[in-house]
Amino acid sequence: MLTVLFAAPSLWPEYREPLPRALAEAGIDARLVTEAAPEAVDYIVYAPSSPLQDFTPYRRAKAVLNLWAGVERIVGNPTLTQPLCRMVDPGLTEGMVEWVTGHTLRHHLGMDRHIVNPGHVWDPACPPLARERGVTILGMGALGAACAAALRVLNFPVTGWSRTAKPGCLHGEAGLHEALARAEILVTLLPKTPETENLLNARTLAMLPRGAVILNPGRGALIDDAALIAALDAGQVGHATLDVFRIEPLPHDHPFWSHPAVTVTPHIAADTRASTAAHVIAENIRRGEAGEPFLHLVDRARGY
Repeated sequence: MLTVLFAAPSLWPEYREPLPRALAEAGIDARLVTEAAPEAVDYIVYAPSSPLQDFTPYRRAKAVLNLWAGVERIVGNPTLTQPLCRMVDPGLTEGMVEWVTGHTLRHHLGMDRHIVNPGHVWDPACPPLARERGVTILGMGALGAACAAALRVLNFPVTGWSRTAKPGCLHGEAGLHEALARAEILVTLLPKTPETENLLNARTLAMLPRGAVILNPGRGALIDDAALIAALDAGQVGHATLDVFRIEPLPHDHPFWSHPAVTVTPHIAADTRASTAAHVIAENIRRGEAGEPFLHLVDRARGY
């Protein structure tokens, strides 16, 4: 019988029922525990907020299976020598697609001016059609590709950009200028790495069409906060809807809260759902036992 250590105490109530059920459905004979001697542990189910930070004693463990999509808080841990898998969860992906699609439509249709209209202004100006509004997505991994597919169904012309070459999208520094120039609505879904931190800064924000909208459900560190506020004040950026921040919860005195052209959502764009994430964990354990490649294995050199 395998020993699976669930090393994310705060999340245990969510997983105590769906994870054993998913393991059983996958045909895995496992003892799921919240405490165990390190030498007995075969797999570690993990979240970066876990008190477990020293992986040195877990020499038997075949993999660390992260419950979050983000791994920047663990990938650099020098004691972590086991394979690390990030979470790509169908429920998380669906939530991200819904958030991105909803806020894209909100800004495309100009819904705010009708929903918040204390002066009862009758303004019958119609927006352009979706096919006339360019959307750019920075980051064309699983989440970016899913969001792009949904927006294309609605007829938005979507430009994808990736740091490295991928079929059907722009890439690298050479493609970034073109991708930003097309972005009447810009969606950022990149991981946080040294290369992506402050990718949106004074120089790159100036590449956007004047009045562009930014949606950031990716990582707070992708945007230089001061440069974004300056671009909003100057009208270079028309609005920013932000779901992620460098410090969370966002401090009460942060200027994003009071800026009239910023919408703050409290890191709700994409949550890991235990009901679906449990099956991803179970499948990776099944793969590990069968000698098959793990799903969503993190590339340590790239940081995700």
